[in-house]
Amino acid sequence: MSRLMVIGAGLAGCEAAWQAARLGVGVDLYEMRPHCRGPAHVGDRLAELVCSNSLRGVALENAVGLLKEELARLDSLIVTCARESAVPAGGALAVDREQFAATVEERIAAHPRITLHREEVQQIPLDRATIVACGPLPSDTLLAAIDAVLAQSHIVQSVGPAPARLHYYDAASPIVDAESIDESPMYRKSRYDKGDGDDYLNIPLSREQYGVLLHDLRTLPRHRPKAFEAQPADRRIAYFEGCLPIEEMADRGDEVLRYGPLKPVGLRDPRTGATPYAVVQLRKENVSGTAYNLVGFQTRLTWPAQKEAFAKLPGLGRAQWLRLGVMHRNTFLDAPRLLDERLQLRGQEALWFAGQITGAEGYVEAAACGWMAGTHAARALLGMPPATVPSESALGAVVAHLQNRQTSDFQPANVTWAFFPPLAAGAGRLGKRERHRAMAERALASIECFVRGLASDESPGATFAQAQR
Repeated sequence: MSRLMVIGAGLAGCEAAWQAARLGVGVDLYEMRPHCRGPAHVGDRLAELVCSNSLRGVALENAVGLLKEELARLDSLIVTCARESAVPAGGALAVDREQFAATVEERIAAHPRITLHREEVQQIPLDRATIVACGPLPSDTLLAAIDAVLAQSHIVQSVGPAPARLHYYDAASPIVDAESIDESPMYRKSRYDKGDGDDYLNIPLSREQYGVLLHDLRTLPRHRPKAFEAQPADRRIAYFEGCLPIEEMADRGDEVLRYGPLKPVGLRDPRTGATPYAVVQLRKENVSGTAYNLVGFQTRLTWPAQKEAFAKLPGLGRAQWLRLGVMHRNTFLDAPRLLDERLQLRGQEALWFAGQITGAEGYVEAAACGWMAGTHAARALLGMPPATVPSESALGAVVAHLQNRQTSDFQPANVTWAFFPPLAAGAGRLGKRERHRAMAERALASIECFVRGLASDESPGATFAQAQR
C-alpha cells in the first residue's frame, strides 16, 4: 500500500494526516515553514491560528457548535487539542494559541505512522494519493503547481469563462499586552453571563465616544494592498462577509457596529445597572491572561492609524500592542465545479483538497474538511467502501455549501443552518432556537449511525437515511 501525501500542516492538514494515520495509512506530512513563510504567518508551529484565537460558539443551537461536537465524536485531533487548550470565552471556544499549536505539533510528531517533512512542495504528484491542505495563502510555487493541475483538468476546461480559483480578502484583529490595560473604566462580564460570567473585559462607550470611533474608522489612512493582493482597477475589494474589516462595517452605516461586534445587548454594566450605548469587548488570548484581542476589530487601517484610533478607547490610552491588525488575500477554489462530495478533484482519482482553500471558511470548518479528506483518502487507499457524510449533519452542511451549484458566484462561507435539510412537516411551529435544537439532535443521531457504519465497514452514511425512511 502506498503512503498518503498531505501538503500543508495547518488545521486541515494536521487533521487529515491524523485521521488517515488512525485508519492505518502511512502519511508524509509536508510543511514549508520555517524555510518559507506565508504572508500571514508569525511562527513556525503546526496548526498556527493566524487570525482570531476563537473557534466560535459551543452551543448546539449554533451550527458551528454542532460541528465541533460532531468532530469530537469522530475523534478529531483539532477539536480535542482546542478543548484542552481552552481559555475562558463565555459561550465560545477560544484557545491559548501557543498551547494549542504546541499540543497539535507534539501529537503529530509522536504518531508512528506520520512523518513530518519540513520542506516546500513544488509539484503536486498525480500518481500517488495526495491531499492539498495548503490553506488560503499557498506559496507562489505551490500556487503555480495547483494552477498547472487545474489547467489539465477537463472540468476546468468545460466551465467557461469563470476562473478555476478565486480570492477574497480577510483581516485579523489587534492583540494588546494585558499589563498595559487600565481596567478602571472597564468591567468584566460575558454576554448574558455565559461561561464563567466574567470571561470578557468590556469597554462601555457613550454615544459621543462611539461617534469618535466611527469618525476615526472612516477617515484614518488604510492599508494599501501589497503586490500579491493586487486587484484589477475596475473591481471592488472582495471581502469575506463573515469577517469584515471594522472600518468597512463603519462605512456601511452609523448603526452597523452597534448591531454587530459592538452590540451592548446582554452586557449590562454591573456597576451602574445600565446598558451602555456600545461595548468594545476584549477576550483572553492565552491561559495566563497576559494578552487580549479586540473582538471584531479585524482591520486594514495602517498601523499608525490603529494606534491613534484605539488609544482613544477608554482604558487603552497606554496600550502596548503585541500585534496590530493585518489584512491579506485568501485564495480558494471554485469548489462546486471542481470538487466532488468527497473533496476529490473531479477527474483525478488520487487528489483531494481540504481546508480553507476549498471555500470552507473558519477554523472548525477547515478541520472538518481535513477530517473528511483524510478519511476519504485513507479508505480509498485501503480498498474500503466510500463513506458518505450524512446530509442531516453539520459535516453534511459543509459539503452542501461546497457542492452548491445554484449560484454562479461561489464564495467562502462558515457552516450555517441554511445548508441543512429541513425538518419534517409540522416543525414550522417551533421557534428558531427549538428548531435548531431539533436539527442538532437529528444531526447527532445521524453521526452516531455514521460512526457505527465506519466501524463496521458498511457503506457509512446510508444507515441513518435508511432508518429515516
